[in-house]
Amino acid sequence: MASAVEELMPRLLPVGDCDLPEDFDPSVPPRTPQEYLRRVQIEAAQCPDVVVAQIDPKKLRKKQTVNISISGCQPAPEGYSPTLKWQQQQVANFSAVRQSLNKHRNHWRSQHLDSNVNMPKLGDEEGWKKFCLGERAYSEIESQSDNENLGIDYMKVGFPPLLSIVSRMNQATVTSVLEYLITWFGEKKFTPELGKWFYALLACLEKPLLPEAHSLIRQLARRCSEVRVLEENKNEEQVSALNLIICLVSRYFDQRDLADEPS
Repeated sequence: MASAVEELMPRLLPVGDCDLPEDFDPSVPPRTPQEYLRRVQIEAAQCPDVVVAQIDPKKLRKKQTVNISISGCQPAPEGYSPTLKWQQQQVANFSAVRQSLNKHRNHWRSQHLDSNVNMPKLGDEEGWKKFCLGERAYSEIESQSDNENLGIDYMKVGFPPLLSIVSRMNQATVTSVLEYLITWFGEKKFTPELGKWFYALLACLEKPLLPEAHSLIRQLARRCSEVRVLEENKNEEQVSALNLIICLVSRYFDQRDLADEPS
């Protein structure tokens, strides 16, 4: 086998037999070039011909591979596309929100959270969905129309993206929660609570975008355009919310190929 390897991998430099003393110890750091070369030869001879990597499939998370689709958004139905002036104004407002958030992040991060606010851990996808959207939406339970209690049970309706909450989220958490909610949105309907969280998470997303975040926001904009096509009433607030998200992704985060053509 050694001769076959030598035929496939010829020696780069000729190395003859090293004239070494009988008391040569390969475990001792080499003191001469001859000792070094001899040590390399010994180590190479001990290497197996075939090496198989032991891989734990549990450690291979799907998020490690980022698939960036180049497909654009669904064109807005006639009369649904916002004006260029409206889009520019939304980008300016969003930029001001981001600047204010960055300026006062330490202040809001230092504010004490209420005792009922228990933010889930990073990898707790189901916990974050319940935290943001509430147990009712997560379990697809219809909201009660009557006001049984004067207080709001945020465990049922979801916690809003308060500054004291989002200021505590690092970029890994922001990206993960954004992915969790986009996955949810891919199979469920759009709600005002979902829209608020999307806006807040986009406001927390740092530029330049990492590849994973780049893929996520494009996926979000495309999903919004798909939902918008199904809307029958162009004056509904939901269409404006969908337009807003598409606008921010395309014009603030420079994904211009996803931008709506001004009406």
